[in-house]
Amino acid sequence: MSDAPTSVASHPSIASTLLPDRITRYTRVLAWLVLITNIVIVATGGLVRLTGSGMGCETWPYCTEGSLVPTAPLGVHGLIEFGNRTLTGVLVVVALLAFLSVVRLWKTRPELPRLTLAVGIGIILQAVVGGVIVWLHLPPSLVGIHFFISAALVALGAAYVVRVYAAPGPRRLGVPTRYAILVHVTSAVLVVTVSIGILLTGSGPHAGDDEAARNGLDPIFWQHVHSWPAYVLFALSVLIFVGSLRMPKILRLPLWTGLLLAVELVQIVIGLWQARTGLPIALVNIHMVLAVCLVAAMTAVVLYLKAPLAVLTTDGGSTAGS
Repeated sequence: MSDAPTSVASHPSIASTLLPDRITRYTRVLAWLVLITNIVIVATGGLVRLTGSGMGCETWPYCTEGSLVPTAPLGVHGLIEFGNRTLTGVLVVVALLAFLSVVRLWKTRPELPRLTLAVGIGIILQAVVGGVIVWLHLPPSLVGIHFFISAALVALGAAYVVRVYAAPGPRRLGVPTRYAILVHVTSAVLVVTVSIGILLTGSGPHAGDDEAARNGLDPIFWQHVHSWPAYVLFALSVLIFVGSLRMPKILRLPLWTGLLLAVELVQIVIGLWQARTGLPIALVNIHMVLAVCLVAAMTAVVLYLKAPLAVLTTDGGSTAGS
């Protein structure tokens, strides 16, 4: 009998034993956690800014020169800022677990590990930008970029949720080209609306610290400028919602366009309310969170324009080219 050693390939690796090789409930739960945690950190980041706690921890990555955690003299501002920083660690862990849950699908579903990897890299980039912001004492331009990165991470999280639930296979546009163009125009107007909102925030009273600079724009005038694309966005959203009712049911577009429209309605009410009541902290924070919720809903609408070709053919839907 041969005494040759047993081939290493005949034994399952640790990765193949512990990591899933298909989409499971665990995968889907982690996908939702990726999205939810990236929305939650927008809320906590908003709380940092709106309570004047932006310099609650006066340096980075330490809270003070001699302490990683906040000290008593820093008071509640130190706790708020440190709490937001701590949540970043939670985001990294969630993104890592999400990546590990789909890493074995790299050959069959490459978009899934790539999306989780992009989220993880984005979180690290966000932390670095946050550190630079503290070092430079909250310059409004960098604070705006900080929020924009958060919105991009929420979009990636929403895309990951959509693709986790999607069937595999080549994807094709399942709606008429004119409808797809209308949706993309709507998404572009959303980007403009959010961008102007970031500029508006940089001109207002909530700088994150009493000594932080503002961008010098007239906040009253820019409130009106911000409202113009917002109302255009609402009108376009009504159109894409009505149009979605005629699209293939397999795409589930009425659900997501309806959600987009509902969030916009609430966002408009909150925006008008906060502008007429002196920008109270609670309303401004809700407005910030709803902004990234709009980004998430819009991302889902754009992605649901397409579906696997085999599914569209079976359902009798359009297979128009992208």
